[in-house]
Amino acid sequence: MRIFYGWKMVGAAIGLQFLQAALMHQAFGAYVATLERDFGWSKTALSGGAALMSVEAAVLGPLLGWIVDRFGAQHMIRAGIVVFGIGFLILSQVDSIGGFYVAVATIAIGSSLCGYFPLTVAVVQWFEKKRARALSAMSMGLALGGVFVPAVAWAMQSFGWRATAVGSGVIAVALGWPLARVFRRSPEDVGEAIDGEPVATGRLVAGSHSAPGTLAPVLAASEQEPGAAAPGAAHSAAPNEAAPPAAREFTAREAMRTSAFWLLSLGHGFALLVVTAVNVHAITHMNTGLGYSLAQASLFITLMTVAQAGGVTLGWAIGDRFDKRRVAAACMLMHAAGLLMLTFAQNSTQLVAFALLHGVAWGQRGPFMQAIRADYFGRSAIGMILGISAAFIAIGQIAGPMVAGGLADLTGDYRVGFTLLAVVAAGGSVAFLKAKRPV
Repeated sequence: MRIFYGWKMVGAAIGLQFLQAALMHQAFGAYVATLERDFGWSKTALSGGAALMSVEAAVLGPLLGWIVDRFGAQHMIRAGIVVFGIGFLILSQVDSIGGFYVAVATIAIGSSLCGYFPLTVAVVQWFEKKRARALSAMSMGLALGGVFVPAVAWAMQSFGWRATAVGSGVIAVALGWPLARVFRRSPEDVGEAIDGEPVATGRLVAGSHSAPGTLAPVLAASEQEPGAAAPGAAHSAAPNEAAPPAAREFTAREAMRTSAFWLLSLGHGFALLVVTAVNVHAITHMNTGLGYSLAQASLFITLMTVAQAGGVTLGWAIGDRFDKRRVAAACMLMHAAGLLMLTFAQNSTQLVAFALLHGVAWGQRGPFMQAIRADYFGRSAIGMILGISAAFIAIGQIAGPMVAGGLADLTGDYRVGFTLLAVVAAGGSVAFLKAKRPV
């Protein structure tokens, strides 16, 4: 039986996500701990590296969104993996905080070009009824990448962080380039249709909008997911039923006029306060604050990413059946509880609880963020919509590490900063509950 090409792209996206998570995103904390020890740089200064990644994403987001809507993501992804690898080679040579920022900026640009945003836009163009499932599967690479963090920590201890950075750059390009070449712009490019259905299925409703080179049918009532009403009809889905496809395609400007756009951005930004703070500072907190070795701390990060993979799997199972925003709201409470466990841990059992709560919440919630936006606003301008959203949610990415690191420098530990971020994250559940589908 022929495999739908969209699933091949999902497989390639898993590989690219794995490389980026394993070599940098989830291993960044190991670099922070090592560079702080070797150079004596402050936590605030090192947090600036993570903030720089987010600032770059905020600045480039709308531009990248326009590019992928107009030209597709495939060429951008190929260029990105090369820049990503070059960034590691620059990192291996740094001996000043300025050089560190240059290396991180280069890695960030590469990651933006071949990372979660363009991969999501590429995959969204191939799926509609199975969109949450496809995005959850894609996120498995991000989750599995964290399992590799102990290997990166071991390489730093055995060969030094400079040699580890060089090896990471070579591995990124050698393995990432063949994966980047898998991507195509739309199903029509390979003679297929959305979700792998026969090309003739579905019918366009008068007045609906389609992206250039894409098939964006609004399905008749008999062709919709279980529980979905025809566009314009009254709809009251039971909790275990999927939400209906978007009734029409929104432009980016139209999407920004809805409260749902801003509430989703707010909730997503609050979630990233916790995610980025944990990625940057959790290992250092466990190492210097709780007395665990770098290798031991990395094991808890590995457990967290195993739990993240479990969350992704759960999202695969329920993502197209339950109300995604309610699931996201529950995940925000899990983020908050997990961060508090990490903050006030007295033993390894509490650190295990942190890893499980935070990991499952991240793995389950993460893919839903883009799936909800595609459900609400359609696919024709999804690149620009996601790009503009990225510019706003980057505030959370920037603030999380900076707040945690800055307050740690002021107070001597992470307790105040982590507690503040946990409280804000819990409040983010309200934003998701109120982010209802635009009428």
